[in-house]
Amino acid sequence: MNLPRTNRIYRYPADEYATSEEFCGVFTEDAAGLYLLSFLLTANHERAEQCFVAGLEDCVKHNAVFKEWARSWARRTIVRNAIHIVAPHPDRAPGTFAGIHPEADRKRQQPQDQPAAIASILVLGDFDRFVFVMFVLERYTEKECSVLLDCSQQDVREARTRAPQRIAEYTKDNAAGQGDAIPSSVRSPELQVH
Repeated sequence: MNLPRTNRIYRYPADEYATSEEFCGVFTEDAAGLYLLSFLLTANHERAEQCFVAGLEDCVKHNAVFKEWARSWARRTIVRNAIHIVAPHPDRAPGTFAGIHPEADRKRQQPQDQPAAIASILVLGDFDRFVFVMFVLERYTEKECSVLLDCSQQDVREARTRAPQRIAEYTKDNAAGQGDAIPSSVRSPELQVH
């Protein structure tokens, strides 16, 4: 039996897509959160501003996205722009820890100038920081991280393991160096100095 072939591609009405004005609204309403995402990824205020503005421009110009996805699309656009600006890559050079290269980090924001939670992320090398923010904070999968960062899933796995270790080391060192500056009720038991 031969059935007639029909092309049944459903076209969504234009009013189901986010408009430029709606994207501007997303960036206005969540400016602090989107800027923080930009800053955590770039570790530099100048680059974060560049990333934020480029994200807004991209969303306004290329907005064939459902209204329900506008916020997540804005965040994804910020991530993609940060990747383009910073170009993080896994470091495979011997003798380097977590991809940190001081000569490449001259413009990086100094961690001590930031709140402890942000500072602990800023101490990570570019690649480890991107993986941590994308995987832990933005909840990307390993596969999504590897595709966006143009690396292997093994590279992502390794960075995903290193990043929390480095954050814990920084937190421990910072807590030990500040002594009573951190109330004991705030410290986790494993970070208390005896």
